[in-house]
Amino acid sequence: MTVVRHEAAVRALSWPAARDLAARSARPLPPADLPLSRALGCRLAGPLRALVAVPGSDVSAMDGYAVAGAPPWRVVGRVLAGGLPYGDALRPGEAVEIATGAPVPPGSESVLPYERASGGSWVDGRIEAGRHIRRRGEDIAEGAVVLGAGAVVTPVVAGLAAALGHDILTVRPVPSVAVLVTGDEVVDHGLPGPGRVRDAIGPFLPGLIDWAGGRLISHTRLPDGAAPLHAALSAFASPPHPRQNPQEHLSSSPGENPPPREGSSPEPRGEEPSREGFSPGKTPQLREDLRVRSGEESPPREGLPSCEDLRVLADEGREPREDLRVRSGERGGVEVVVVCGASSRGPADHLRGVLGELGAEVLVDGVAVRPGHPQLLARLPGGTLVVGLPGNPFAALAAAMTLLVPVLRGMRGAGVRRESSALAGPVRAHERDTRLVPVLRSGRGAIPVGHDRPGSLWGAALAEALAVVPPGWSGEQVELIELPTGG
Repeated sequence: MTVVRHEAAVRALSWPAARDLAARSARPLPPADLPLSRALGCRLAGPLRALVAVPGSDVSAMDGYAVAGAPPWRVVGRVLAGGLPYGDALRPGEAVEIATGAPVPPGSESVLPYERASGGSWVDGRIEAGRHIRRRGEDIAEGAVVLGAGAVVTPVVAGLAAALGHDILTVRPVPSVAVLVTGDEVVDHGLPGPGRVRDAIGPFLPGLIDWAGGRLISHTRLPDGAAPLHAALSAFASPPHPRQNPQEHLSSSPGENPPPREGSSPEPRGEEPSREGFSPGKTPQLREDLRVRSGEESPPREGLPSCEDLRVLADEGREPREDLRVRSGERGGVEVVVVCGASSRGPADHLRGVLGELGAEVLVDGVAVRPGHPQLLARLPGGTLVVGLPGNPFAALAAAMTLLVPVLRGMRGAGVRRESSALAGPVRAHERDTRLVPVLRSGRGAIPVGHDRPGSLWGAALAEALAVVPPGWSGEQVELIELPTGG
């Protein structure tokens, strides 16, 4: 019988302690040199300096004539942007026809725009000394620091870096996240039949992960059962852990499992899955359901375990090989694995047992919060963090805001803005647990929107934030946690 290692875990941590532990468990990612296109969304690991001056030489700011001396001027040449510069210095009374952005010849005193010029081979017009010439480095001097460490590489920052001569940026990489959705009763499209439910957690996770500073690289459906979950999580451990007995059922016996916490909502579960483990011909559901998804079904990204790889594992009863380990670019593996469902203590919840077999260190095993008590945080051998979310949608959102968001922000070195507010509406506090209550901001304070049962996202969809109502709350201001936005 497998026993999960609990020596590093504190059961039913308070909500503030769990969030703080999640943030502290996130090890900042080492800097990486990435091309501009792949650096988008990352944070600069050091200051961004100009490798070249902007502009790089004295250039014309207008189409017209670069002139020297007093009018009229004899036109002695032409310079186009990107073409060869005029070979000589201008002498008084000379002009060169010039395009915007083209280098002005030495000796140029001004640029006479076309619309102010008259004549042909000789031109005349009124000028202002130094007008319409951009001098070298007048926008950005060579070597100047334009952005500090920690700045996010937005599309505009990527453009600025390119203008300053950079092809590669040294950044703190975006943490890579893999999502495993468990549950025989969960369907991902269409109307659910009797005993089935639509997956409401999988659709909100990609946006939440992106908003929190991570990058979703795989989204995999798993059937219930210890063996599929073990095979999937083993790919993220270093080295992959073989099961000692693939036929052994991983969960403890019913007598060894404590009952669900009073007041907690059981997760929806289907029929008890087979306990036969991986075996040829006995896993048709695995072969059907172990498909990589990201929104609509799409081919797996290069380097990720394909559904065919996983079907082979199921058919042959084998564990993931080293060459099935998930990779993200040249840099290494997945930093965070999110497991949806399987974190409670029902007969179909195998996450704790699987983590025990993999030698994981359990950091958080239950949080004193409503909704979302049966959430979990663990570290696999090799450092990958596993965040276990309960199966009820609002409970999963609350757990993600408690553990997943602090982990991702901690890996990126991003600060957290704290906000507090009075509550402008009745809220019933719990005597032992923190409550996370969906609210809208107003001039009077945060207004509870209701519809906040663990199985429904209605209230969270109406809300702008979650109010953190501590145990025994008696009317003081509370913290507000910003909810992810779509903008």
